[in-house]
Amino acid sequence: QVRLVESGGGLVQAGGSLRLSCAASGRTFSSYAMGWFRQAPGKEREFVTAISWSGGRTYYADSVKGRFAIARDNAKNTVYLQMNSLKPEDTAVYYCAAGALSDSGKEHPYWGQGTQVTVSS
Repeated sequence: QVRLVESGGGLVQAGGSLRLSCAASGRTFSSYAMGWFRQAPGKEREFVTAISWSGGRTYYADSVKGRFAIARDNAKNTVYLQMNSLKPEDTAVYYCAAGALSDSGKEHPYWGQGTQVTVSS
């Protein structure tokens, strides 16, 4: 069992940066790949990025490639999402999830409650 709590969301101007954190409880955190997903109002949830259990492999959606970076610290049971050059279309609730190294939400059995990111133009 893994419990996930996101933090770091907020309001930022276009072109700005935010760093999201996802703190996990449970001894098995390092066994799971971690992902970030987002859901904008009126839209379906979409994949943002994922990282393998060791941190050695990362994947990004084309829409965030080159702007966002995922990292994890297994000693701190935390995964991070550094978001740079933010755009208004990045506005969404961001969720971290634990599970398989996959861009499918169905392969992540554990989810956080989400943190709101709002990018003003």
